[in-house]
Amino acid sequence: MARVKGALATRKRRKKVLKLAKGYWGAKSKHFKMAKQAVMKSGNYAYIGRKQRKRDFRRLWITRISAGCKMNGVNYSTFMNGLKKANITLNRKMLSEIAVSDEAAFKALVEKAKAAL
Repeated sequence: MARVKGALATRKRRKKVLKLAKGYWGAKSKHFKMAKQAVMKSGNYAYIGRKQRKRDFRRLWITRISAGCKMNGVNYSTFMNGLKKANITLNRKMLSEIAVSDEAAFKALVEKAKAAL
């Protein structure tokens, strides 16, 4: 039986890593060993970043809602508690959009939340 050499698979693997490292600075985009390390590191950063993006957006939405609440004379936690008791189920993303774009509607929500307490 003929001996199988691994050159084809090795070249394919190396080309894949170097393609992912395209645009990296200096030898990180040219040398396989450095490119492999850089690609692994960037993959870790990308994984962590996907988790952080969710946190960052939630923090932004809460800040926007809180600012809208302060303009209407109530704090964030009281407002959210009032909404829950009033059985209004809007997520923070939608509440922040309402707070930014439609102040009258947000004021109505604040009044309903106050009434439910």
